[in-house]
Amino acid sequence: MQTERGERQYRRLDSLAEVAGGVALGGSAPSGSSVELPYLRVANVQDGHISTAEVKTLRVPAASVERFRLNHGDVLLTEGGDFDKLGRGAVWDGRIDPCLHQNHVFRVRCFEAVLLPEFLALYMASPEGRAYFLRIAKQTTNLATISSSQLNAMPIPSLPVSDQRRIVEVIDAVSEQERALKASIVKLDKLRSGVMAELEGLECGAFEDVLDFGPQNGIYKPASSYGPEGTPIVRIDSFKGGPSDLTRNLLRVTLGKGEVDRYSLDVGDILINRVNTPDLVGKATAVGKLVEPIVFESNMMRCRVGADRAVPSFVETWLGSSPVKAHFRTRAKSAISQASINGSDVRSCPFPRLDVPGQAEFLLRLAAVRDQHQLEAAELAKLNDLKKGIVGDLLEGGAGR
Repeated sequence: MQTERGERQYRRLDSLAEVAGGVALGGSAPSGSSVELPYLRVANVQDGHISTAEVKTLRVPAASVERFRLNHGDVLLTEGGDFDKLGRGAVWDGRIDPCLHQNHVFRVRCFEAVLLPEFLALYMASPEGRAYFLRIAKQTTNLATISSSQLNAMPIPSLPVSDQRRIVEVIDAVSEQERALKASIVKLDKLRSGVMAELEGLECGAFEDVLDFGPQNGIYKPASSYGPEGTPIVRIDSFKGGPSDLTRNLLRVTLGKGEVDRYSLDVGDILINRVNTPDLVGKATAVGKLVEPIVFESNMMRCRVGADRAVPSFVETWLGSSPVKAHFRTRAKSAISQASINGSDVRSCPFPRLDVPGQAEFLLRLAAVRDQHQLEAAELAKLNDLKKGIVGDLLEGGAGR
């Protein structure tokens, strides 16, 4: 059956391919001749690839093997799962043979004279394909399912095989660039971990050795003091730990001049979260650019380091390291899903015996890795957007027709 939407023609999937369910698990032991074979589960079918890191086996009647056996080029599709992952699938490459599939994984075997498996998998993962699955899915709590009849009725763009092949080739070329960028980003992550690990091997003194001032707790003001006017105030949700932007998106609070003077932040000040969940207590940031006076709340502490002993950016980086997190976990006081640290915990925090030039040199090396990571992550995001656009454009008009 062929239908039209605008200028594009569609055909039902069951006119282009055979849809089949898999072997059911948990039944009685097979009688007669049987064999133990590997099979693919929902966990094996990922979005765009098949994972065989963990493949289970089951015993099935020998007579049913051919019914559930996968062929190279079969498109595997999950029948249910989390709503945002519904309909994920990939083309089976035959890396395990024989291999079966369970009944929660659809096997779609294309009639290759009219439909390429790679094109079908691409279309199912496209925004239009995802929209179809979301529209027809049956949802229960956090899970959603699609039936074989709904899958059979799925409208597939009716394009010549030559056009389908060209679309697949274009997307494969972009995907290859994506894979290369992802591999490079993984290497950069390992490189950053290696640079950070150098710090952990240094001899440490105490954080108080580099302090000129603090720790000082911030100001407490009741909710009635907050409003559209007043002085910006840094709260625990104003930074995540590490570099932060404190020039915008801050709440404002009404304060007296003496309060502003006492709690105003300066560039280079270190803010340390003293009350939060156990995983977040102790998160820190160095104050960078300021466009107006700002203050800080009572659930954090402010420290100021001596310029001849520490670089604020280095302090910020060090306070996010594993040794510091372990120190604060050990010293934190817990109370009903909350944890707190005090000034003594901060002063006694380990700090590397590394001079200012050494800290600056470390930051340069770390920045080089970080900047390259950010550059490649941005390129990966652009490629992802480009890929989505290409898929839409090619499906709309074929391969340059």
